[in-house]
Amino acid sequence: MSLEAVKEYFSSFNMDHRIMVLETSTATVEEAAKAHGVDPDQIGKTLSFKLNDQPILIVVSGKAKIDNQKYKGQFSKKAKMLNPAEALEHTGHAIGGVCPFGLKKPIDVYLDVSLKKHTEIIPAAGDQNSSIRLSIEELVKYSNSKNWIDVCK
Repeated sequence: MSLEAVKEYFSSFNMDHRIMVLETSTATVEEAAKAHGVDPDQIGKTLSFKLNDQPILIVVSGKAKIDNQKYKGQFSKKAKMLNPAEALEHTGHAIGGVCPFGLKKPIDVYLDVSLKKHTEIIPAAGDQNSSIRLSIEELVKYSNSKNWIDVCK
């Protein structure tokens, strides 16, 4: 269902043909990087958090890790990740396929500045075997991100 939601989302922009469904898993940064033959940092990792009882998504570069001090400075709250069931409930995507596209319901999406060092990013596309290669400009546009933030080390 989730991959279909992402395909449907991108079909409205005539871009569904760019979704790649692979035989091998792309569920982790390492698996996705190997499958696509790129540096792990070029994988767009979508992290899901709970902020004031609402879900948010933050897309970060593959090697980046959340810096708790920066997160608290940005959102005035301690970082609290959604558990796998909550992520699925809110996004419609299971862990390993979570992305900011084809979401079950509207969720605030942020992009971390760690992504800016790349010209292209490869985020998941709804399931553990799918991805889409996007320029940074396309990622900004199609993720409907609210803002660039700096919350990683």
